[in-house]
Amino acid sequence: MIIGVTGGIASGKSTVARAFGALGIAWVDADDVAREVVAPGEPALDMIAERYGPAVLQDDGSLDRRVLREIVFADPGERMWLEEVTHPRIRERLDRHLARMEAEHGPYVLLVSPLLFESGQSALVDRRLVIDVPVSVQIARTAQRDGVDEDQARAIVAAQMSRSERLARADDVLDNGGDQASLDAQVAELDRRYRELAQNAGAKATPIVDTK
Repeated sequence: MIIGVTGGIASGKSTVARAFGALGIAWVDADDVAREVVAPGEPALDMIAERYGPAVLQDDGSLDRRVLREIVFADPGERMWLEEVTHPRIRERLDRHLARMEAEHGPYVLLVSPLLFESGQSALVDRRLVIDVPVSVQIARTAQRDGVDEDQARAIVAAQMSRSERLARADDVLDNGGDQASLDAQVAELDRRYRELAQNAGAKATPIVDTK
């Protein structure tokens, strides 16, 4: 069974994945795969450099992600072009990673993806877990983590799917607005339920957390 884990920027997806990992659950992170497909020597990086010029490359030939991010978040058309170049390549590699993980690990694995719904990657999973925090927390965390000002942090959050729409598409919700103990307790309960579901493949289950 594959569980899709998603949430807005700075919602704590990696922290949640590590908490599942402490319980013996394997995961693949779509962000890591996204970096793979734009590594030096990859066709996607060549296409990006051809479109935007050397300004998007660092001295070692790798992608300057900050420069590219500023370009695409300033122009929705450019962001759409970038997604058309990268998303199919990311999807193909995720398929391979998940097939390998399903063969080697059990009883379930995680696909951690910030664009689970937007990219169509939700079609790869059996359940969708949304990590939820208030928008104000996302903005503050993004500004601090990425070294951007508040306006740019707001623009990044605004460019993503809205919090309400993510919640509406969720099968399960983890509230990551509390402390580590709260997160660990929720992960433990989700793990118990997912193991139960994996033993009864195909069974329906009600959401673990009320999203109303």
